[in-house]
This record gives sequence, structure tokens and C-alpha cells, in this order.
Amino acid sequence: MELQANKNKNLIIQLDGKSWARYPVKTKLITPEDKDISVIVRQYAVEHILPEDIVFVSEKAVAVTQGRSYHLDSVKVSKLADFLSRFVTKTPIGIGLGSPQTMQLAIEEVGILRILFSAFFGFIFKIIGIRGVFYILAGDKARSIDGAVDYAIPPYNKYVSKGPKNPDKVAREISEKLNGIKVAIVDANDIGVNILGSTSGVDKKFVARAIKDNPLGQTDECTPIGIIREVK
Repeated sequence: MELQANKNKNLIIQLDGKSWARYPVKTKLITPEDKDISVIVRQYAVEHILPEDIVFVSEKAVAVTQGRSYHLDSVKVSKLADFLSRFVTKTPIGIGLGSPQTMQLAIEEVGILRILFSAFFGFIFKIIGIRGVFYILAGDKARSIDGAVDYAIPPYNKYVSKGPKNPDKVAREISEKLNGIKVAIVDANDIGVNILGSTSGVDKKFVARAIKDNPLGQTDECTPIGIIREVK
């Protein structure tokens, strides 16, 4: 099967004087029944991979296979989560921790004290016009939480998810299934990229630059796996 760019995404970009392709790999809809993301990656990507490629995998797909994705109705929201979520800035492409459910997951992930500390200083800095401090202080675990958005592929338009556990370990397990190919677990959307885990030898800054326009998309593409390859 030929790999093609997702709609409204470029296949080729230029970095440091070289051309790089970012091939999205289409899969079936990944569900909690898929207990091992490395099996999914091997099944759908192995035939397309060359030895010098870098494979990158959506953190949300990993989280689903780890049982860390939850229907909105299953999240027991505390009064603190409900209160704090009202002060989080929402964007057109995602709500971040701006819903009671995602804020509750953040509290579970990083603890009440860190969330309160981050919220206090985030509020202080927002007053003087500096935004984003809350997420910096709350850390990667809070930043990697995904909210329910209408444009996500069903049923995940009604789900929230935590970031994956042990992303470096997951990357190594995927790499083993792919005969040692370099692998990165990425949290990417249309406003930014965070590399949550990787195998040794992966240049995280390069990967972040290479997929900064989110070539996997974030709606109904069903392409949770990508391949970075130099085009010579």
C-alpha cells in the first residue's frame, strides 16, 4: 500500500538543507482490546520501513492500549477539579485541562499540591500577560492529557486520556518488534510537539522540528503511526 500525506498536510519538508518525508501510516481503529501497541505498529508499519527511518507513534494511541483512556461519564470529578478547570484558557484545537474531567486526570497524575502550586503561579503570571506557566510547572504528565473534542474520531470524541506510562520503555518495545529501528512516542497537535519517550540515538529536537506541523493530523485520519525518512 502506497503511503500518502494526510489531507491538508505536506508530505515533504526541508530541514537543514535536506528533504524529509513524513509518511502517515493508516491503521484500524485502536481500542483498549489492543493490549500491545508494538504489535499494532509492527502489523501496519513494518512493510514500509527502511533501516535509516525513524518511526513516531501518537501518545494517545499508546495510552488507549494501556487502558489510560476514559469515557467522560466514567471520570469522577472532584470539586477542586471543577473549580480549577474554569480558569484554564481553551483554544480552538483543544481544551487542554479546561474541562473538569481533564483537570481531574491531571490531579491524579501529578498530585493536588503540584496542581495548586502551578495554578497559583500560572494565575499570577497571566495577570502580567505571560501565559502557559501553569502547564510548564505542572509538567509533561499534565501537558500530555488529552480532552474530548468533537472533531476526534468516534468514540474518542467522548473520551479523555492520560499520557502513556513508561514511554521510553514502550519505544524500546516497539523498536524490538521493528528490528532495532529508532522510535519516538510523540504528543503532537496543531500548536506544538512534545517528545515523551524514545529509543537511544533519537534526536528529540530533530523529531519535534520534523513533525511540527502535525503530519498525522488530529481528527478522523486514523494514522497514529508515522515514518520520518530522508529523501535523497
